[in-house]
Order: sequence, then structure tokens, then C-alpha cells
Amino acid sequence: MILIVGGVSGSGKTTVGALIAGRLGWGFADADDFHPAANVAKMRSGTPLTDSDRLPWLRSISSWMDERIAAGESEVLACSALKRSYRDILLSGRERGDAVVAYLDVPRAELEHRLTSRHGHFFPERLLNSQLADLELPGTDEPAVTVPVTGSVSETAEAVLSALKAAGLTLEA
Repeated sequence: MILIVGGVSGSGKTTVGALIAGRLGWGFADADDFHPAANVAKMRSGTPLTDSDRLPWLRSISSWMDERIAAGESEVLACSALKRSYRDILLSGRERGDAVVAYLDVPRAELEHRLTSRHGHFFPERLLNSQLADLELPGTDEPAVTVPVTGSVSETAEAVLSALKAAGLTLEA
């Protein structure tokens, strides 16, 4: 099983995803680590990625997911998964229960605050607009839940797990 914790930059997907992985005793991976150096350099310079920039990255993540699923490993993956087409690449062809998305929905003002407050990350705050422009919230026909982020990291992790359970998307090792 792969739980993809999604959201725009600054949504807390890495922090929340790592906490959930720890609670479940699962592995954790950050999709940022799958970006080729050219993508990182492009973002660091303030240039938004295009769909063609993201396609090899998404394919690499998808291959990694296939390897984990084939090995019977459960993982939490922090990944923006901004568009339906991106989630289709990550979710298509998998059995129900192999992968699910929990999208973290954070108010724009909070995202801006978080991005201007963090240091040492390659993603500059000025790219937030491009991510929000690309964003397509998960549809009701996707194996996904959207979770409003209103509390602490721990409360958000609990909200994700509760939302998945309420949607019948149980997490199994």
C-alpha cells in the first residue's frame, strides 16, 4: 500500500507524511528526492516546472511505487500530485487499495506564511502561484480524500487517517 500525502509546496505534506509513516510503522519517501537536478535548478531559479518537466519525475515515482507494491511494502510518499493527470500516472493500473491520495488543503495565507518562514528549501515562495494555478483538487471518483488543514501537525495526521477510514480507504500493511 502506498499513501500519497499530496498538496502544494508548504502544505506540510512531508512533515505530516513522515508522522503518519512513523505512526503506522511504514517507510517514508519524499517525491522531491526523485526530481532530476535540472528540475531542482529550474525551481530554485524561480521558473515553474512544465508538464514535460514533471513527466519523467512522475514516471520515476510510479516505478518506485510499483517496486514497493510488488515487494509487499507499505510506504507513505509526500508528493504534490497537483493535477488529475499526475495522479492518474501515479494511480492508474493499480488495484484498489494499492495506492491512495490524501490531499492537504491549506488556506493560501497560511501557505504564504509557511513558505516565507522556511529556509534551505529549493522551492521559492514566488512559485506558489504557479502551483495553485495548476492545482486540481481530487475528484470524488478518485481513490482520494481532501483534508482541510486547520490544526497542528499531529491533528492533521489524525484528520488524514480519519478521513481515509471514513471514505472506506483503509490502510493495510
